[in-house]
Amino acid sequence: MDRAHSARMYDYYLGGYTNFPADREAAGRAIAAFPSALIAARTNRRFMHRSTRFLAGLGLTQFLDIGTGIPTSPNLHEIAQSLDPAAHVVYTDNDPIVLAHAAALLHSTPEGRTAYAQGDVTDPKTLLETPEVRDVLDLDRPVALSLNALLHFIPDEGGTRADGTAALGAHEIVELLKEQLAPGSTLTMTHLTADFDPERIERATAVYRAAGTHCQGRSRAEFSAFFDGWTLLDPGVASAQRWRPDREDELGGVTDGEASCYVAIARKP
Repeated sequence: MDRAHSARMYDYYLGGYTNFPADREAAGRAIAAFPSALIAARTNRRFMHRSTRFLAGLGLTQFLDIGTGIPTSPNLHEIAQSLDPAAHVVYTDNDPIVLAHAAALLHSTPEGRTAYAQGDVTDPKTLLETPEVRDVLDLDRPVALSLNALLHFIPDEGGTRADGTAALGAHEIVELLKEQLAPGSTLTMTHLTADFDPERIERATAVYRAAGTHCQGRSRAEFSAFFDGWTLLDPGVASAQRWRPDREDELGGVTDGEASCYVAIARKP
């Protein structure tokens, strides 16, 4: 708790209370470097709401949210199950603070199911083998996979964990996850980019790195590469506030520079 953590900093940006002085201090430095950080976080969150409704409307009934972060209502399962009460949702994260609050994620509808799995995205094979994932999701059927505001914390190249095991790089992680999912599955991603405001984003990512968390923006081309081999759904790669906006999003007037985030959904053929 004496070191800043990206999940708790994000909770602070969203107006939550599950954060500590170290998180608030680091978040303050990030906001000083990138004054639109609060707008960016909340724009990203609104995309999660819209994209979940969109996927439920396509008939997806299984959701796997990796890198869940601190629970903030409405959560993904609340949105999915409001449209299909029988939806199954599994959340995963590697932060013990998220684990401590996981009960807030487990209030499913009687018809559906929700579960929380402690897991590390840099070891995706083990994550997919957790009892919670295997018990709640049928990986032989389509799954809506979410990697929201996660991969900018994962470097391109893998490394070694403290326990000596291998940690995969960002593209290796995504490719392995894509391979394991059934045809008809979808991949939803949001990712920080420096394309629109490079100086401020570089200063903001430097704050995270100084706090001990790898952080990098990726270009449109780098982000698009995560979806190789899958079919991007309309409108393709877009700024977070421009992807199928609601009337409320349009009234917000958020600029590309303020959002500084690419989003997209793709489907496995």
